[in-house]
Amino acid sequence: MGWFLGLGIAGLVLLVLSLVFDGVLEGLLDGIGGGLDGFLSLPVIAGFVSALGFTGAIVLGAAGTGAGVATVAGVVAGVAAAWLTWKFSRALMRDGAAPAPRGEDLTGTSGSVVTAIPAGRYGEVLLYLAGQPVKCAAKAAVPLARGTEVWVESVLSPTSVVVRPVDR
Repeated sequence: MGWFLGLGIAGLVLLVLSLVFDGVLEGLLDGIGGGLDGFLSLPVIAGFVSALGFTGAIVLGAAGTGAGVATVAGVVAGVAAAWLTWKFSRALMRDGAAPAPRGEDLTGTSGSVVTAIPAGRYGEVLLYLAGQPVKCAAKAAVPLARGTEVWVESVLSPTSVVVRPVDR
């Protein structure tokens, strides 16, 4: 039973190391995996070793069977844990997050003037891009006072836009 508990604890230690060193230890397995696409990652191996050890210890202690039966049960549980860990990590990495916002995404957003904009010259506006405030230089065809709500017509550069007042 001591060997099985040792394997279970070693798997937990390997899992903690893979989480703490996040990718540093992954380089050890890069050449081995080939086309297995992350199946030989440290969390997967840690899940296999832990499940094998703890399941083997439980079967050996509770059922009173021999080490062979406990090993087979541990390997089955280890393969199941490794497969679940692999599927879960692939699902997390496939997170369908939207692409990072770009300056062109400002077209069509609204904001407010923070520094008055003279006609045909630059002032400043506060816009919101992906929920984050962005302060940009702004040009307008008509003069706009501070606090005026504006609409972005076009983007001139990553830091400047053309705006028009919002008609309500």
